[in-house]
Amino acid sequence: MDLQLKDKVILVTGGAKGIGLGVAEVLAAEGAIPVIVGRNETDNAKAVQSIEAAGHQAWSVVAELNRTDDCRRAVTSTVERFGRVEGLVNNAGINDGVSLENGDTERFLESLRKNLVHYYEMARFALPELKKAAGAIVNVGSKVAETGQGGTSAYAAANGGRNALTREWAIELGKYGIRVNAVIVAECWTPMYATWLATVEDPEGTRKRIESRIPFGQRMTTATEIANMVAFLLSPCSSHTTGQLIHVDGGYVHLDRACHAE
Repeated sequence: MDLQLKDKVILVTGGAKGIGLGVAEVLAAEGAIPVIVGRNETDNAKAVQSIEAAGHQAWSVVAELNRTDDCRRAVTSTVERFGRVEGLVNNAGINDGVSLENGDTERFLESLRKNLVHYYEMARFALPELKKAAGAIVNVGSKVAETGQGGTSAYAAANGGRNALTREWAIELGKYGIRVNAVIVAECWTPMYATWLATVEDPEGTRKRIESRIPFGQRMTTATEIANMVAFLLSPCSSHTTGQLIHVDGGYVHLDRACHAE
C-alpha cells in the first residue's frame, strides 16, 4: 500500500532512539521527511546519517522539550528549512518513577512537563502549519494510563492526559481537516527497555515472565510495529480515523491473559 506520505514533512519528538527512531525510519522509507527533535545533537546526527545512508531523507533539530522556547524553535526552524509542517508525532518521554509514596509535588510537576506539557506545546506551535496542510497528529502513549503500574504516579497521569488531549484535539481540530489519534504502547522492546532489564536480578527470567503475559505471540512488540501504525495514522489512507486510542500491544491491555496461560 502506498501511504501517500512522499515529501511530507513530519516532526518526530524523541526521534533519535527507540520507538521514535523506528517511526522516523518507517516514515523515511515511505518517502516522508522526518524531522527528528531531541536533546542530544550526537544522537540526532547519528539517526539522520543512518536514514540517509539507507537512501532516504531526514533532518534534525536539537531541542530540550521541557523548555517552551525550544519547542517553538523546533517548529520555526523546520518551517524555515522546508516551508511547511504536515504532521506531528509526539513521542518523547520517560517513565521516571515519581510515585505517590516517595515523590513530591515539584518532581510530579517536573515529570508532567517532561511527559505531557511538550505534547501540548509542540501541537500549539505546529498548528498554523497543520491547518494549512490539513495535517495529522499522532500522540504516542502508554498502557499505564489504563492499567496502572505502581510507583509511577506522574507518568500515569501524563499518559492519561495524552489520551484526553488526543480526543479533545480531534474534536477541536476536525473543522480544519486535522486528524488526531494515539498509539498506545504496552511492552515494546527498545534500548531503554533493555537498559532497565539489565538492572533487575534475573533479566532473562524477568523478560520471559513479561512476555508470557502478552497474549498474541508471547513476545514484546517491536518499535517497527509501533511505527507502522503511526505511519498509517499520519497517512491519507486513514482518512476517516480520528480521536482513536489504538493499542499496538499483542492484546496486552484488552485480552484476558489467563486464556493464553500454559
